[in-house]
Amino acid sequence: MVTKPTRRYPVGAEILSGGGTHFRVWAPNARTVDIVMESGPGAPATLPMKRLQAGYFETLVAQAAAGARYRFRLSAGDSFPDPCSRYQPDGPHGPSQVVDPSAFPWRDSQWPGVNISGQVIYEMHIGTFTKEGTWAAAQKELAELAACGITVIEVMPVADFPGRFGWGYDGVGLFAPVWLYGEPDDFRRFVDEAHHCGLGVILDVVYNHFGPDGNYLNKFSKDYFTDKYENDWGQAINYDGKNSEPVREFFLTNAAYWIDEYHLDGLRLDATQQIFDQSPEYIVTAIARRVREAARGRKTIVVAENEPQDSRLVRPVEAGGNGLDGLWNDDFHHAAIVAMTGRREAYFTDYQGKAQEFLSMLKYGYLYQGQRYRWQKQRRGSPSLDLPPANFVVYIQNHDQIANVGRSDRIHLLTSPGRLRAMTALMLLAPATPMLFQGQEFGASAPFYFFSDHVPKLARLVKEGRALAGQQFLSLDTKEMEFYFQDPGNPSVFERCKLDLSERERHRPIYDLHKDLLRLRREDPVFRAQKPGGLDGSVLNEECLLLRFFDDGGDDRLLLVNFGRDLHLDPAPEPLLAPPEGMEWRILWSSEDPRYGGTGTPTLDTEENWKIPGHAAVALCPAPRELQGDA
Repeated sequence: MVTKPTRRYPVGAEILSGGGTHFRVWAPNARTVDIVMESGPGAPATLPMKRLQAGYFETLVAQAAAGARYRFRLSAGDSFPDPCSRYQPDGPHGPSQVVDPSAFPWRDSQWPGVNISGQVIYEMHIGTFTKEGTWAAAQKELAELAACGITVIEVMPVADFPGRFGWGYDGVGLFAPVWLYGEPDDFRRFVDEAHHCGLGVILDVVYNHFGPDGNYLNKFSKDYFTDKYENDWGQAINYDGKNSEPVREFFLTNAAYWIDEYHLDGLRLDATQQIFDQSPEYIVTAIARRVREAARGRKTIVVAENEPQDSRLVRPVEAGGNGLDGLWNDDFHHAAIVAMTGRREAYFTDYQGKAQEFLSMLKYGYLYQGQRYRWQKQRRGSPSLDLPPANFVVYIQNHDQIANVGRSDRIHLLTSPGRLRAMTALMLLAPATPMLFQGQEFGASAPFYFFSDHVPKLARLVKEGRALAGQQFLSLDTKEMEFYFQDPGNPSVFERCKLDLSERERHRPIYDLHKDLLRLRREDPVFRAQKPGGLDGSVLNEECLLLRFFDDGGDDRLLLVNFGRDLHLDPAPEPLLAPPEGMEWRILWSSEDPRYGGTGTPTLDTEENWKIPGHAAVALCPAPRELQGDA
């Protein structure tokens, strides 16, 4: 009697404990499938695979071991890489390589994972985070990130893609970490070291489309894709049509794979509005469940980007939601850019950057929860008034928003130092979940352009598409700005995006600002709480807001944020300004500390009433009132 091999996943190449490698692939298009062993143990050889039900083929190659390279030959014709390849050492057009994930010596058996509460996320592009652009080089910086106050690294997509550089959103090998950054075990070492430093790691994954070059899935089955829906980036993925069950399983397996074999702490789902599915269970709900199952008791987080701002994504499944943990809040970014720069073009049109917007967002999440949105000429958002603040990921920079506007400069080059310090304080002390983009913490001088390395025809289309997208900004759609448009395929554009980490020292004031704010957020029990309903506030004028963080024992905190000129508040008929009984307000932290490049902070609550400095944020805590004169 032949014992059927025990597999962990339904597809891919798996090394068996008893020896050899078992291969399985879904290829209903093919009459026959042969495995072509090209190099390494078991090669050269061409072996037929056994056809199973539902279009699957499998075989055991007794000699094949880690390092062996192979392809699948379909219907005695052309050969293609494995759709579930764990590694493509020569890129997406080359052979697949057998990988043994069990050989890696993990040290993180006691790592508990992460949940959304209390996290500070750091978005990282491995290819530009260091000069070397590798996992190994990035690994050396993890301890410094932890010391800064970061708690979770969000790695931009690493699924194998063609060319010498790219953002990763045109990935085609979903199971294969791109060879440009190192080997699979280098990724594992990065995660293992991150856990050793107390950092979680989540991965940005793209489950809404594939890149235009190197995607061979339709050779194996036309049913991976559907024309039922219109997708902004090519063919939509077939999650609910004919033969969609193996397609769904492909993506669910991928989600579990990253958690299981790379010990990742969760996923960030790209552009979920382009994940179309009318199945009884939405595929996003199933992905979140599979992530948690794969973690086997470790805590995980799944965060979504969702342009229409559908709050159901983070509502519990039993309440009709999809059970995710976090949502990117573009409203916060857009209002912040208007407040800091005064510019209201294109998709910034429906934001005024006023104090009321920030107060509303910090209390209730999205600004748009079903109101009319002029830029899109339709309603935007869904109700989120009752959701916990930690569900909303807020930021003033991310990969898209830097690259999509103007010259792709960092925000510190587009606003005043005081406004930037004040906005940074608002973001990092707010009860939402803050996210920094790589280098933001030290005012990196490197821009972040869009870059992608494609064959000439595709490169030309990408360049034209980027120029067309820029036309929504009237200031960019001018003759004089044409000179500043960057060619995404130019290697020098990619190189200019690489961080100079020595700027941590050269830009010490802004770095210290971020470190001190994150320490305050982490160590101060009131700012750390993030409790629902724990915040109220008041608009003192169009550019100045007051936030009061409530403590159950009365040890409240005030945060005054003023994006405008000095404000003399006299009279001050605002009860939230009143200190607890028998106490007075003392300055706990100020963005105008000279260490950060500020000009100092005099007392705010004076005998002439409140004097709030312009372009500043000041945090206050209660202290026993000093007695004046005789008792």
